Amino acid sequence: MSQGRIELLQKMLEEDPKDAFCRYGMAQEYLKAGDYVNAVLWFDKTIESDVDYCYAYYHKARALEQAGKIGDAAATLRTGLERARASGDTHAISEIQSLLDQIS
Repeated sequence: MSQGRIELLQKMLEEDPKDAFCRYGMAQEYLKAGDYVNAVLWFDKTIESDVDYCYAYYHKARALEQAGKIGDAAATLRTGLERARASGDTHAISEIQSLLDQIS
């Protein structure tokens, strides 16, 4: 985990605590470090800020999968697939469906 990147994201979040992009960045930093609990927490915060942030569902599912929570990962992907379809994000639909097929 890049401490410098975390500090920068924290400063940005102080200015706008609901910034979905910064929240997603925090989640990615924790995911890279293998801290799946905090990664999932930050992906949830991202989704709270923007329910159509489709890749937050994808990467949250990846974190859950890596933590051995396959059922939770599949549920997250199904929700992400619904949101991707609702927002018309065909690329996200394809990637989320592919991962769902892989883990199901």
